[in-house]
Amino acid sequence: MKISVLGCGRWGSFIAWYLCNHGHDVYSWGPKEDYSYQVLKNTGKNEYVTLDDRICLTCNLQEAVERADVIIISISSQGLRGFMQRILQYDVSQKKFVLCMKGIEVATGCRLSEVLTESGVSAQNIAVWVGPGHIQAFTQGIPNCMVIDSVNAELKKTLVDAFRSDLIRFYYGEDLIGTELGAAAKNVMGIVAGILDGCGYASLKGSLMSRGAREVARLIKAMGGNELSAYGLAHLGDYEATLFSEYSHNRRYGEMLVSGEKFDKLAEGVPTAAAMKALGEKYNVELPITLAVYEICYGESSESYKDRAKRMLTKLFARDAKTEFYC
Repeated sequence: MKISVLGCGRWGSFIAWYLCNHGHDVYSWGPKEDYSYQVLKNTGKNEYVTLDDRICLTCNLQEAVERADVIIISISSQGLRGFMQRILQYDVSQKKFVLCMKGIEVATGCRLSEVLTESGVSAQNIAVWVGPGHIQAFTQGIPNCMVIDSVNAELKKTLVDAFRSDLIRFYYGEDLIGTELGAAAKNVMGIVAGILDGCGYASLKGSLMSRGAREVARLIKAMGGNELSAYGLAHLGDYEATLFSEYSHNRRYGEMLVSGEKFDKLAEGVPTAAAMKALGEKYNVELPITLAVYEICYGESSESYKDRAKRMLTKLFARDAKTEFYC
């Protein structure tokens, strides 16, 4: 396949590296002024991968878009709608889009595939690629499982068959709503895990895995998806990489937040918590863990983040008793 990966940060550079190593013709695009692009241009590598000589690194968006059969996008989720306006300056009517990114648009509550369809891309030409795994593990040859989902069954099969390898075993997703929402929501739970680590409450992570997945399942169901998707690869399957790993940006963000330190990398769970709060209100779904994250990250208070986190935990524990799998 002729593939252009748009975005050459952490995941974008890995995807280009991975697909090139598995026989595809790959372009890696980044904005000329972007730090990630400049590092790759000047050194041929970043902290994650060394670019293969067969990968064409470019800052020419038109070239990257027009030469590709498949366009993979890996950028910050909140910038996707604006970025699509740049891409749609070119003829993409026959292009297939794969979103290798996780999030919910805060301003609208849209899933990322919905952002593309609202921008004018046919739903039949859109897929998402999500699931567990860290680049640092993949580049050491440690395998994992991921999922590709789409409303187009033929596109889904084509991509899985083309991208599968001994390093990544792909599954066919069966619920685009649940796949996207679950993938985005796991970053919120990652922040909670980091907060628990920073407060010395790591033993609560088991409860977080159970209650967090149940909370997300309720929202998926209310939005028209299959609640079982919360227990699949996109959400629960990604918990190890998000709740426990030293490489998890969201977990690290939460840990540093309550320690009074500044985290200088992208933590998608922060805007996702705001988007999920709005969705919970729209669909009348209780999201107590998500609301706690929102309050910690966005609430105004003179107390320290650690004290705020402990107060929110006390509030969660004081809630009325419920049956474990209440709807």
